[in-house]
Amino acid sequence: MFLKRSVQPLLTDFYQFTMAYGYWKSGRQGERAVFELCFRKNPLGGEFTIFAGLQDCLSFLSEFQLSREDVQFLRSVLPPATEEGFFNYLLSISTREVAVRAVPEGSIVFPQVALLEVEGPLAIVQILETPLLTLVNYASLVATNAARFRIAAGPDRRLLELGLRRAQGPDGGISASRYSYIGGFDGTSNVLAGKLYGIPLFGSVAHSYITSFTSMSEVKVQGLGSACGSTPALDFASLCRDWLSRVCEVLEVPKRQVNLSELAAFASFASSSPRNFAAVVDTYNVTRSGVPNFCAVALALQQLGYRALGLRLDSGDLLQQSLVVRRMLQACADRFGVPWLSEMQIIVTNSISEKDLMDLQQQPNAVDSVGVGTHLVTCPVQPSLGCVYKLTQVNSKPRMKLTEDEDKMTLPGKKTAYRFFRADDAAWPAEFLQHFVCVAWISSIRRFSLVF
Repeated sequence: MFLKRSVQPLLTDFYQFTMAYGYWKSGRQGERAVFELCFRKNPLGGEFTIFAGLQDCLSFLSEFQLSREDVQFLRSVLPPATEEGFFNYLLSISTREVAVRAVPEGSIVFPQVALLEVEGPLAIVQILETPLLTLVNYASLVATNAARFRIAAGPDRRLLELGLRRAQGPDGGISASRYSYIGGFDGTSNVLAGKLYGIPLFGSVAHSYITSFTSMSEVKVQGLGSACGSTPALDFASLCRDWLSRVCEVLEVPKRQVNLSELAAFASFASSSPRNFAAVVDTYNVTRSGVPNFCAVALALQQLGYRALGLRLDSGDLLQQSLVVRRMLQACADRFGVPWLSEMQIIVTNSISEKDLMDLQQQPNAVDSVGVGTHLVTCPVQPSLGCVYKLTQVNSKPRMKLTEDEDKMTLPGKKTAYRFFRADDAAWPAEFLQHFVCVAWISSIRRFSLVF
């Protein structure tokens, strides 16, 4: 199931319709034209790009149709001299005669490669320019950013996308969740993205939940039965208090330093969701309160046959703290004979960047999962991919843009992209690539190009 976006035919630049009128006025609206959508430079200072947004483009094209209300609005904004026949033409157009060739979504792509090749009546494929660029630009940028985060984190560490509240509006939030998943993330906090695309959902409690409690008397769910249902319900709040005393002794933490309102929050959440207990442990103090309280509640759940899921660090020196937390978990695991407690998932958040993940690979730590938000969904290093949509052929005749800026010159004609690999998967020598790039340029007029 894919999200039906609010990308309507009028979500475009005004000059698409002024050009369409020019084509129509000169009788050229039906000429067969080819446009290609590509980009000129890999983003984020990298050497590759992940192509994304194809499914959204196809959904948009399949539903493309100007309504009478759309045309009436265009009538009100185009010059008064615009002929009525043009508006009748706009009511009649569709994408039935439009053909699209594309790189498979999720593929690694490179500059100047046509991600989409759109062929159809000249006026129609011209109007499609801006919506298609809108659907590909951000999607590919976020997927590429996500892939870079995955590379920086390594293949085994779990990556969670938490950027909905930081994204550029609701549509950007949905796109970020979906394309981060395509780029290599393991899940999201975005519930709507989970519903629409089947992306695994993650989340437990925020600091506000912890600070909302002031005492153990606020733990309203007092009784909790065993996981197998074989024993009667126990007073879970009292059970957590008892375990806290034992945990503080093992960890050599004075019980008077432990924040009992935090214990109340943990106990309340655990009693309401005993099979999904996870908690943020830095609301007050990680080692003197958060971890002792977490271990007490986790061990209380263990006594009843449940297993906690993990804990989250959201401030301070995350890598160093993870090592300290792991030692504390190990101490409790050894003392109470609960081996899985030492393997508890440690999740870190707090404005994680790609550089932070590189540091994670190079420095000692005990981090299992990383939640990434702002630096993933906003792509602050480069906020736009910069895709372009250029005319390459009309009526089977190649078209080429010549300009003083060589980077903006286009290769004419329809093309087929090839990718060559050596048997040993080694890189081709630079002089080999340069030679065949020249061949590709010269041969493009014959609809042939090489892409590496």
